[in-house]
Amino acid sequence: MNAEIIAVGTELLLGDILNTNAQYLSQQLAAYGVDVYGECVVGDHPSRLREAVKLALSRADWVFLTGGLGPTADDLTRETVAELWGRKLVFDETIWQKIADYFKTRKRTPVESNRRQAMVPEGAAVLKNRCGTAPGLHLEQDGHHIILLPGPPHEMRDMFEHEVVPLLEKATGCVLRSRVLRVFGMGESEAAECAGDLMDGQNPTLAPYAKDNEMIFRITAKAETAEQAEAMMNPIETELRNRIGDVVYATGETDLQTVVVEKLLQKGLSVATAESCTAGGLAEAITDVSGASDIFRTGIVAYHNETKEQLLGVPHELLETHGAVSPEVARAMAEGIARVAGADIGIGITGIAGPTGGSPEKPVGLVYIGVWYKNQVKAFEFRFAGTRAQNRKSAVRNALNLIRKTVDEQMFL
Repeated sequence: MNAEIIAVGTELLLGDILNTNAQYLSQQLAAYGVDVYGECVVGDHPSRLREAVKLALSRADWVFLTGGLGPTADDLTRETVAELWGRKLVFDETIWQKIADYFKTRKRTPVESNRRQAMVPEGAAVLKNRCGTAPGLHLEQDGHHIILLPGPPHEMRDMFEHEVVPLLEKATGCVLRSRVLRVFGMGESEAAECAGDLMDGQNPTLAPYAKDNEMIFRITAKAETAEQAEAMMNPIETELRNRIGDVVYATGETDLQTVVVEKLLQKGLSVATAESCTAGGLAEAITDVSGASDIFRTGIVAYHNETKEQLLGVPHELLETHGAVSPEVARAMAEGIARVAGADIGIGITGIAGPTGGSPEKPVGLVYIGVWYKNQVKAFEFRFAGTRAQNRKSAVRNALNLIRKTVDEQMFL
């Protein structure tokens, strides 16, 4: 099997939007053993889109198009494909009712232009959209397949996983399963070196991917059944965990703050935060997670030294002797917020986010994070090298990881 990918949208040609859809589809199709022969981006122009689809069909069995399924006048993908294959567009009442229900749950009313999204080429199979209003479509003719997917990445990915994957499994005669191990505290090159020979396999495969302030390992197996694929991945996951240890913080589609909140809830522990350079970023990350109100006591943003003294009880002598950015002050902030809030875990963050304020002794990017737990307090030093926003985000992520390790009894025994 082979395929081509066409991304539709003038905004992509102008560079206003990054074409992540093509990257995602290429990765998924390759995993199924589908050769991707080409990718292109076409603006919202019917004749150019028509020519692009014709060319793709002359070279590939499957053609995937993303975008152009919305309600506006420049959303012309379904119309263009229908005309190319000589099919009439017919109104689908079922789709229209789903669109109307989607708007109703949001206390809105669909307008007349939304009816365009309920127009379907004759003989096309409808692909459900669980995240938006535009349904996808699957057309088959003369041994060729055209898949129309919405442009918004979250809609496209959900539709691909739930609607397109079964089509590919039927066409290829196999199922594909993936497992994601989420890693924090280890760089991509170090992780890849630890994985070593595990990454040389053809089935299952193991690949690292660097993400924002963390990375993931994706294990992928292809087999005749889902059960067989899952069983094939188990030894790889076990061996990988043995090699890289506790830097694996979760499996699956989650994030670090969710894992932290869930662990605190499971253990019945509370946390409070005192932040200087991160300006409440840690408190925001924790309280973004549903259920955080049961474990988060309070957060104080203490930029000024007097605030550190008055609200957190940081001794004036510490600030005078060591400076606000110091392990001593980070420890005092962590202990102070735990005492003030009556929390099981106290976190104190102080540092120099930049771009100004640094010195040879205390450069921009220097951050100290204090952790108080069970009447013990420790401070950890970090040196980041990003922008002000990046340094603050890195500090928040590392603070979350320290909470995780504290709850797992990895730091205080």
